[in-house]
Amino acid sequence: MSRIMAHMVAYYPDRKRSLAVAEGLIDGGASYLEIQFPFSDPTADGPAIQEASERALDAGFTVQSGFDLVREIAALTGSRCGPDGAPPIFLMTYASLVYARGVDRFIADGVDAGAAGFILPDLPFDHDEGAAAAASRHGASVMPVTVTSAPAARLDGLLATDPEYVYVALRRGITGSRTDLDDATLGVLDRIRATGTKVMAGFGVSDRAQVVALEAHAHAVVVGSALVRAVAAVADGPADAIRAAVANRLRELTG
Repeated sequence: MSRIMAHMVAYYPDRKRSLAVAEGLIDGGASYLEIQFPFSDPTADGPAIQEASERALDAGFTVQSGFDLVREIAALTGSRCGPDGAPPIFLMTYASLVYARGVDRFIADGVDAGAAGFILPDLPFDHDEGAAAAASRHGASVMPVTVTSAPAARLDGLLATDPEYVYVALRRGITGSRTDLDDATLGVLDRIRATGTKVMAGFGVSDRAQVVALEAHAHAVVVGSALVRAVAAVADGPADAIRAAVANRLRELTG
């Protein structure tokens, strides 16, 4: 079974049914959960995730309610475990929400709710406003984000920080559309992986063939928009239908 970091948007389609999404991802075999706190002005989200975020905000999402939801999802992992055990939770969001709450407080609250780490795409590793240091103080980590087209010197600087994980976006731009994989892209993943860093590779992964092509070059494959679209197809249905649809879609990808 392939190792997948499965993405979901907190409060999408609403609070109650986003718990069903989490249950479906856990039941479907997610090795990691990436829970996004929605933001009104994202920098990397494609149409599916943007629409989900807008609906989540309309459903009443707040940062505090997001932490409360993460705590409930973390409790679920005690009884429903992915193939590698309970799937760790990585909280993903944008810098504005972190700044507004205060970097240390945001990280501390996330860890208290059950997050093992954080993905903050618009906070680069060398200008992260102390997020990585705060995470280290609280027993968690920040997963830096890079792209396969990053200059070699830039990538060297990132790897010099000795991160446990690196999120590698397989192309520039926004997520959602299918990504074609080539030898140069896979070579960058191999270069990072050779350092001992766990490579989480994503952006535009939507079918089993892509997962298979990536799994020899990455610790885990990140799937976002494909799963959000699975939720969207049944978003106005009952929680059980959402849970089943998400679990089935993830099983198709994990094999």
